Amino acid sequence: MGEFITFPELFIWLPLLAGLLAFFLKGNSAKNWATFSSLIVLAVVVASLFYSDDKQYASYNRVNYYWLKQIGNSFFVGLDSTSRLLALLTAIAFPVIFITTSKNNYKNPAAFYGLMLLSQSGLMGVFVSMDALLFYFFWELALIPVYFLCSRWGGEKRIQTTFKFFVYTFAGSLLMLAGILYVYMHTSQRVFEDGTVSSHSFALHSFMSTMLSIKEQGWLFALFFIAFAIKMPIFPFHTWQPDTYDQSPTSVTMVMSAVMVKMGLFAVMRWLIPVLPAGALAHANMVIILCVIGILYASCIALVQDNIKKLIAYSSIAHIGLMCAAIFTFKEIGVQGAVIQLFSHGINILGMWVVFDIVERQTGVKNISQLGGIATKAPVLTIFLVIIALANIALPLTNAFVGEFMMFGGLFQLNPWYAFAAVISIILAATYTLNMIRKAFYGEVSPAVQGMKDIGFAEKSALAGLVLLILLFGIMPQPMIEFTKDALKNILAVLPK
Repeated sequence: MGEFITFPELFIWLPLLAGLLAFFLKGNSAKNWATFSSLIVLAVVVASLFYSDDKQYASYNRVNYYWLKQIGNSFFVGLDSTSRLLALLTAIAFPVIFITTSKNNYKNPAAFYGLMLLSQSGLMGVFVSMDALLFYFFWELALIPVYFLCSRWGGEKRIQTTFKFFVYTFAGSLLMLAGILYVYMHTSQRVFEDGTVSSHSFALHSFMSTMLSIKEQGWLFALFFIAFAIKMPIFPFHTWQPDTYDQSPTSVTMVMSAVMVKMGLFAVMRWLIPVLPAGALAHANMVIILCVIGILYASCIALVQDNIKKLIAYSSIAHIGLMCAAIFTFKEIGVQGAVIQLFSHGINILGMWVVFDIVERQTGVKNISQLGGIATKAPVLTIFLVIIALANIALPLTNAFVGEFMMFGGLFQLNPWYAFAAVISIILAATYTLNMIRKAFYGEVSPAVQGMKDIGFAEKSALAGLVLLILLFGIMPQPMIEFTKDALKNILAVLPK
């Protein structure tokens, strides 16, 4: 297999080809095809975990093809523990989304599911790219289908919301491209095996070897960080997110919230810190302060939200802010905690969206004040929601507790005041989450909930799988801790001593 096609190539090509084929299918065929192909991708990603020893299976996990040799660009893709973990999260998310939203009907389903699969291919490409131009290409491939999905199948205010989303992300992409080109012009000559010589190179190792001054790294850091901060998003680049989550089709919101926001955090770890270590060190305190402000701000806004979609959106901003802050502590425990939390947060927030998509589909409302007594009508759904919600606020013995405990440890090692300020968000998260459960799921049955029914077999199966992962990594976190250890070397080893 290593001589023909590698795992990272399969991660990209399978959803890409499946997405292109989906455009030509009719009716439910597109939906069934998307579900089937996403399960195949999941099977391939799970199989790749058994070949994760890079010393023994390097040919399975990395490949470098010529592409645009004259400018030093190649199709260079590879897997490390972080990219493998995020590829697994992506592979889990899409079949869960397709299965749990199978009762949702879309006009022109072929185009909808085709665009969803193209977005999955782009996400996979972002996580495995080892070439800067290739990374940029897949970054855009992941985003462009989402623009069309939001603007065509979104809510009443979808056009203005999508325009705002487009302006933010397009501006970020241009800043990143400018930064990539500047660093590229400072890379060394590259000689290919066939003798072709290029003046510069887009390869990650070439970017990491550039001799940029501290001043250059400072302003380049700003270009890259703003692009990645918009995608996460963190304060004050977050204002596009709540409205976009609210107006997008819930299937698309699930992709953005569970997986797509991880692109920004991953890019910080894969590209920003290794390529601009001096710039990252110089701006670390500023980044952490912005993150802590964002954590508290988003938590306070979530506290007074009546719209469940916006509540989850602000909750996500707080969680992402904590992960970003932990990465910039440059402490082993904090960075590793953030890597673990990338996966855990994706599973938990996906579960939250699944539950509330079912609630919105059956009741037609998304305001907490209009709900009540769901536990009486849908007791199984309520059990799943309570477990997932408790995991989302990092209750001990759930998956999020491990990562959050480590991230707070990193913040405390750097500055106890940062940790103290961030810890307040745990109290706020518990308050708004438990308040939402109490009002929406317990008490008297509201008129909107009267006709609600409990979930079927497919939804039970998908939610049960997510809950199993929550409990498995909460009770037995050591395999995840061992798996993510080598993620630290790419970040901490390059920092100036």
